[in-house]
Amino acid sequence: MVTTTVEKLSPTRVKLAISVAPDELKPSIAHAYSHIAEDVQIPGFRKGKVPPPIIDQRVGRTAVLEHAVNEGLDGFFREAVAANDIQPLGRPEADITAWPDAKDFSGDLELTVEVDVRPEIELPELGKLTVIVDAIEVTDADVAQQVDELRSRFGTLSTVERPAKTGDFVQIDLVATIGDQQVDSANAISYEIGSGELIEGIDEALESLTAGESTTFSSTLLGGDHEGEEAQIAVTVLAVKERELPDLDDDFAQMASEFDTLDELRADVTRQVEQQKRFEQVSQARDKVADALLAQVDVPVPASLIEDEVHRHLESEGRLEDETHRAEVTEASEKAFRSQLLFDKVAEQEQIGVSQDEFAQYVIQSAQQYGVQPQEFIEVLQQNNQLQSVFSEVARSKAIGVLLGKVEVVDTNGAPVDLSDFVPAESIANVADEETGEPVETLEQADAEVVAEAEQLADEAPAAEEPAPAPKKRASRKKAEPTPEA
Repeated sequence: MVTTTVEKLSPTRVKLAISVAPDELKPSIAHAYSHIAEDVQIPGFRKGKVPPPIIDQRVGRTAVLEHAVNEGLDGFFREAVAANDIQPLGRPEADITAWPDAKDFSGDLELTVEVDVRPEIELPELGKLTVIVDAIEVTDADVAQQVDELRSRFGTLSTVERPAKTGDFVQIDLVATIGDQQVDSANAISYEIGSGELIEGIDEALESLTAGESTTFSSTLLGGDHEGEEAQIAVTVLAVKERELPDLDDDFAQMASEFDTLDELRADVTRQVEQQKRFEQVSQARDKVADALLAQVDVPVPASLIEDEVHRHLESEGRLEDETHRAEVTEASEKAFRSQLLFDKVAEQEQIGVSQDEFAQYVIQSAQQYGVQPQEFIEVLQQNNQLQSVFSEVARSKAIGVLLGKVEVVDTNGAPVDLSDFVPAESIANVADEETGEPVETLEQADAEVVAEAEQLADEAPAAEEPAPAPKKRASRKKAEPTPEA
């Protein structure tokens, strides 16, 4: 049998002392003999048919034992994790403290594993939390801005013989040089002065130029082989064009919308602006409810996970030596990780699952965003061991919705804010057992149904439960090295 004792080292780290009896190791030993038989070549025996006694003579029982431990280590660790209801995070560190006797494989295999774990979190009474968001106020200026943006889409460009100014469209040639070397160029491109959508400094350079005139300015290149380098930019104006906007009348309303009158169009724009501000209000409520919970709940995070994340982030940006930026990234990473753990706790407490429809919707939307087929998207997630993170992310999003339904949300005028349209109707995954048709009652059953849906969308299914990160399969008489979290 496999026995385990758990020692709590800190709120986010435990040590497992795992003892494996000889009978539990036998399948791994048999598997080791089979693998070694496939790899060795011994005269008189076909590949894969070398009997164990010959392997003992030629390879040695010590090598067989180490191979067996390597093969079984993952399973022993996962079994210990499951038996003790441990939720690992990050990188386990394993050390084999006692080996069975290599002569007859008698005696227990004993190992210790230290691993970061999810901390125990106690949520406050959610119904007593209150968050304040901005009140919704639609002004005439808000409506006018939206109407002007609509007018600009139906505007026409006409060439003018005058100096260019902000808001004009110009046709330009660009040449970038560093020293005496031309490093980039672009011909006859159209650009709106003041849009800020091209290289820094070009708006100021183009202001007051007329067609046929040129100037130069210094700027930092944003792409290409010389990205980030300072260059001299020569710009030549080929043409200056002015945008003429249509008159604001009923004819414009009929041209730009399904409405017959300008008043009807303005009323519809007002509704759209109000809806946009409502979405902003919901987003603000989500941020504030998370901040309110984090202010009340102690959510410790494993320092090693934060350090790994910060290092990856800074390395990807090439800013490992930037200590100021390191502090900013560390603070942001800690808050993000604490929020994730907090929402995971809410999902657990509220029995929030992920239904087939929710998983499929996420896959389809994400696949469309990246321009791939849903099955391809799932395959990418599987290859990068990210399927479980998708389930967790969808569950966290639902958890935030549940939180918004439980806390009190008021605006700055003291009026209650109704967020019922943004709160999931049910907290548990809305799935039914395929055989009985009865509603699923547990989160484990719900996850199993979601896995079945994943099998339908792709050839392979994710595990219903988040797998424990496994120690690396490399045992020696000294120490077994762990792998990063799966």
